[in-house]
Amino acid sequence: MDKKPRIVFMGTPAFAVASLDALIQAKMNVVGVVTAPDKPGGRGMQLQQSAVKQYALQHDLPLLQPEKLKDPAFFEALSKWEPTIQVVVAFRMLPEKIWSFPPMGTLNVHGSLLPQYRGAAPINWAIINGEKETGVTTFQLQHAIDTGAILLQEKIAIHPHMTAGELHDNMMHVGAKVLVKTLEGLFDNTLIAKPQDASDDPETLKHAPKIFTKDCEIDWTLPVEQIHNVVRGLAPFPGAITKVEGKTVKLYSTSIEIANPAENPGTWLTDGKTFAKFACSNGYLVLNDIQWEGKKRMSISDFLRGYRPA
Repeated sequence: MDKKPRIVFMGTPAFAVASLDALIQAKMNVVGVVTAPDKPGGRGMQLQQSAVKQYALQHDLPLLQPEKLKDPAFFEALSKWEPTIQVVVAFRMLPEKIWSFPPMGTLNVHGSLLPQYRGAAPINWAIINGEKETGVTTFQLQHAIDTGAILLQEKIAIHPHMTAGELHDNMMHVGAKVLVKTLEGLFDNTLIAKPQDASDDPETLKHAPKIFTKDCEIDWTLPVEQIHNVVRGLAPFPGAITKVEGKTVKLYSTSIEIANPAENPGTWLTDGKTFAKFACSNGYLVLNDIQWEGKKRMSISDFLRGYRPA
């Protein structure tokens, strides 16, 4: 048996690949990878491999793709890898039998400074709520979601015009580095887990639930600053949406113009050549690029060249 601690890595999207690659580059002993089953997608609905699976195949890493995490056959196959510890990055919720059985348990990389922004969409909600700072937390899994003991944290600044996509890409690399540092500290016994403060006032905790369509619909009665945050917090996916001339429009990049509009909030304004904007309660939301229903995403100048008011 390997003398080095045996690591099983669990993840699916490209965000997780950065962490897996960091473990490989640090010469950690990754003995197996668990990722989602192949799913139909793209033109022709051909089976698509997850980003983590593609990386695992390229690096000859043993791979499991369970349909159901409670399947006894999956647990049996996982057990044969004899993991010392498991690492979860952007994966499904694990049954307790799975996360609790390795001697050193299972740790997770989460995209916030826990206990703030527990949930599925911490990157989006931090920006939507206008935070100036967020971060990455490594913590030990336990029964309640995102409540396990904290191992390490690193802060990340959120700049005024940063989108969720940009923060995601930054966090992907920061998280990978924090993960390696966490494992090194655990393996040499220099890192001690710190329980999340049970006395945290629920009223002060901000949550990060899954984003639904209703969360993407712009409320034009809000101040322009808040609407700008919603747009960048949902860019590039799933995108903030509104209606113009009966068409659904996605907003990807905006800027703020402070003024006292005479128009009602949500009024669409354009000269048809150089600008388009929406009136808000305390200013205008100026559009930089959009996606009009039935068209691709484009800059506002490109859009206006072909735009004809209804």
